[in-house]
Amino acid sequence: MNNSHTYNLFPEILPYRSDWLNVSARHQIYFEECGNPAGPAVIFLHGGPGSGCNPAQRRYFDPAHYRIILLDQRGCGRSHPHGGTEENTTDLLVSDIEQLREHLGIDRWLVFGGSWGSTLALCYAIAHPDKVRGLILRGIFLSRPSELDWFLGDVKHFYPEAWQKLLAYLPEEDRGDVLQAYGKLVFNDDPAISAPAATRWNAFEGSIMTLLPGKNEGSASNEVQIARARVQIHYIKNLCFVGQRDLLQEAKVLAHIPTVIVQGRYDMVCPPISAYELHAAMPHAALHMVPDAGHSGMEAGTLSALVAATEEFKKL
Repeated sequence: MNNSHTYNLFPEILPYRSDWLNVSARHQIYFEECGNPAGPAVIFLHGGPGSGCNPAQRRYFDPAHYRIILLDQRGCGRSHPHGGTEENTTDLLVSDIEQLREHLGIDRWLVFGGSWGSTLALCYAIAHPDKVRGLILRGIFLSRPSELDWFLGDVKHFYPEAWQKLLAYLPEEDRGDVLQAYGKLVFNDDPAISAPAATRWNAFEGSIMTLLPGKNEGSASNEVQIARARVQIHYIKNLCFVGQRDLLQEAKVLAHIPTVIVQGRYDMVCPPISAYELHAAMPHAALHMVPDAGHSGMEAGTLSALVAATEEFKKL
């Protein structure tokens, strides 16, 4: 990968197609396509769990070259039911991605995933290695207990204010189990209870995303806040449905798949140890540790490394 050149996002682009795919009797997932319909396909897997895709994420890819596909995972973004956690597991998301590939008539594709999307990309590649031309993984998350303990506690060593703000919302007696306490509030049927709790929960992750404080992205609606928090809490409570697996061991079967790992050195959401250990399990992968970045995929160094990777994969 050429690290001497600084890359930026490609210009804004609109989808030439957006639609929903019925993946089960309960769930419809939103997907969109933009760029070059005749080009090699790339699928973008968003983070969260729970967040959904956004227009900026189309811009990591050269639209003259790639057929760019984004989807909102079950319960996320424009998918239905919004915030739905029933029949919502990692294995089912992997199956949805494969259903979408078949639906779109794509033989093999490049798989790009950041944060939770990196977990999902790995799980998909492990399940369907013959369908993956390459992997671009950012902000590695493997859903190990140590990583979840970091996010819901140990990060206070660096962000005591953010952690205190998360705790302060809860009654004193509920602060011993933050996940349980917020889960109870966020899943309450009364939006007057669930919406402010969901907003506070989501703001915590938002406040530790970047190395330097970022600009406020504006506030999402109560419905979006609740859906996002519900899906994320549902996944975290279940160790993201991969807690019983050793993804580092399983990833060794991907040695034939060209892979780029991009990691912010000061990532406080998904600490760099996971990227380092994934690289040890996949020594053929290129590891790009961005020296001046946190977790966000939109910080300058991380963004440049990701676009450099998509440019490099044009040669495949």
